[in-house]
This record gives sequence, C-alpha cells and structure tokens, in this order.
Amino acid sequence: MEEKVEQVNKKENKGSMLFDFASVVMTGIIAIAVVFTFFFRTATVSGWSMFPTLNHGDMLMVTAFDNTHEAGDIVVVTQPNAFNEPLIKRIIAVGGQTVDIDFDKGVVYIDGVAENPEYTLASPTNERENFNGPVTIPEGFVFVMGDNRNSSSDSRSNAVGLIDERYIYGTVLGRISPAGSWDVI
Repeated sequence: MEEKVEQVNKKENKGSMLFDFASVVMTGIIAIAVVFTFFFRTATVSGWSMFPTLNHGDMLMVTAFDNTHEAGDIVVVTQPNAFNEPLIKRIIAVGGQTVDIDFDKGVVYIDGVAENPEYTLASPTNERENFNGPVTIPEGFVFVMGDNRNSSSDSRSNAVGLIDERYIYGTVLGRISPAGSWDVI
C-alpha cells in the first residue's frame, strides 16, 4: 500500500513540476510580448538610403516609448507615402526650425547654420523633385533625410514631404542584426 502511495506522489510531483515549468515558460512569453508591444519594436532596413549608417537588411531595435524627437534621431516613419511602405530616416529639423539646401555647394542649412554631419555618405548635390527652400517646419512635424543624401527619397520630395510626428513609429535604439554592431550614431 505504501508503495502505491509513493508511486502516486511521484506522479503528482512530476505533474506539478511540469505544470510549474509550463507556467514559467508562459509567463516569460507573455512578459516578452508585453515588452515588445508597449516598449520596444523591431524594424528591418529596406534599401540603401541610410548607408553608410545602416545597410539593407539590418534589423533594428526601435522604442515607441519616447515621443520626444530631436534632430539627429533615426526614426521609423509610417506616414502614408508614394512608396506605401515604412521609411527609416534621420531627423534633420523639428518644428520651428528652418531648412534650406544649396544643391550647388552641397550644403544643408538648419536655421542658417551649415550642417556638417559625419554620418552622411555625400553632400546633397542632386535636386530632389520639388524642394523649394527655405522651409520652416511647422510644430508637430519633422524634416527627415537619408544619410545617403543623393540616393534617398525623403522630406525634400513631394512623394514623402514633412513628417507628422504622430506617424513616427519609433526611434531607433540600435542594430540587432548583424550581431556585434549595435551602435547607429
């Protein structure tokens, strides 16, 4: 009789351990889902408009938690555009700032000061569709450009235009893939 009780107890222990393990796994999955739903998201770079900072196929960690946007931030934009896809660009100017571009000299001016970023591939020397500067950015909007300035459809183009901050999906925190290259200056 004692042997049967012992066997039943062992079965109950195994069942309890299995239940505990399943409970821990499910709690972990739910916690990860909550974190990635409310705090972090991922995005994959499509194209070369952010080269040399980002490459086609890079997977990025994006935060949707911080709604303050500053010049220099790399953002994922979901605003409807002519390409019908999210865009990954760098904020050049925010509401209240003025942007002008001298395509002959390849210089971008923010509030009359020449921008001199180390992250761009080349200065913008080809005119982009309908840009007529200077443009003062309205509050609640940002002006974005790709780091590969001569191969980027961005706020210089009517196909993209100024970005309403409500359509910023998130700010890029770092690169998940390829591994070992987190920094995205």
